[in-house]
Amino acid sequence: MNVEEIKIDGRKIGEGKHCFIIADAGINHDGNFNLAKKLIDAAKEAGADAVKFQTFKSEKIATPSAEQAKYQAENMGRKEFQCEMLKRLELSYDDFRKLKKYCDERDVIFLSTPHSCWEDVDLVADLCLAIKIGSGDLTNLPILKYIAEKKLPILLSTGMGTLEEVKEAVNLILPINKKLVLLHCTTNYPTPMNEVNLKAMGTMKNEFNLLTGYSDHTSGIEAALAAVILGACVIEKHLTLDRNKEGPDHKASLEPDELKNMVYKIREIEKRLKSGEKSKDIVKELNVEQALGDGEKKPMPSEYKTMKVVRKSIVAAKDIKKGSVLTEDVLIIKRPGTGLEPKYYWDILGKRVKKDIKKDQMINSNDLI
Repeated sequence: MNVEEIKIDGRKIGEGKHCFIIADAGINHDGNFNLAKKLIDAAKEAGADAVKFQTFKSEKIATPSAEQAKYQAENMGRKEFQCEMLKRLELSYDDFRKLKKYCDERDVIFLSTPHSCWEDVDLVADLCLAIKIGSGDLTNLPILKYIAEKKLPILLSTGMGTLEEVKEAVNLILPINKKLVLLHCTTNYPTPMNEVNLKAMGTMKNEFNLLTGYSDHTSGIEAALAAVILGACVIEKHLTLDRNKEGPDHKASLEPDELKNMVYKIREIEKRLKSGEKSKDIVKELNVEQALGDGEKKPMPSEYKTMKVVRKSIVAAKDIKKGSVLTEDVLIIKRPGTGLEPKYYWDILGKRVKKDIKKDQMINSNDLI
């Protein structure tokens, strides 16, 4: 069963509707609450439908030894552990409550991606009218199930994913929650045009009969515009106040005037399509042939190293003594993605460990009875 349209704060998302445009403020506030408010102002003034942040606790999103992705180190200008980097970019739960209130005052929809734990999901579900899931959690089936049970519309990014991995996520979510939109993207900041593969958006639409959109990490706006022409009902684009600032995502973001220009051009494209102009003719004007790709839903070459860093594994939430039974309170799912995949979480519950396992140590199936 597919959903022909969903609603977020009364705004309809679906074929023939206005594209739902998300200004992804993410962590471009640099951990500064006042900068986060300015990003909300910029999103509103650009005409975006929503502004989105990232909710996480640095110590719960990654193990202390989890390394940065290559793009993060390059964009930051230095190499450090993820926890160190993320701690500086973290806002408090109370900050998010205040930002939600400010979004209401500015009449722009507040969204946030829960990144690290069940508590993040609880807060986001309490504050938001939809839940955006990042590509790093595409294979994190336990958190996908927990989010689906909130019964809110879900926007699921599928970067780094194969069609089979997307299918696993869809098959888990849909029996619980039909309000699902799949977002194609490439998890590299910025994404080179030859790794965009926009046709994969259509591949997912045909395979799952679901609404699809595009989360754009390229430097410009052409790929996002092309995605709208090809039928994207949601566009997500990073927003920064200054692309030259230090931070992992600034370089792949639009500045306020650029975001405003993107929103304007998307609305103009919608008018042209409604008037009967052919999509293939409008796409040609953008000169984005290399961004179309072959349509196969698969990781791009630059994503393989990132995948190991931003996906997650099952690790010990606390010290576990030899002979102990694995229960939910002793397990947590964290970066990096080099250990036991989250989808095996339910399989290992109730098993005993053969040896002592330290907090933040990855759980190895060979260590279980």
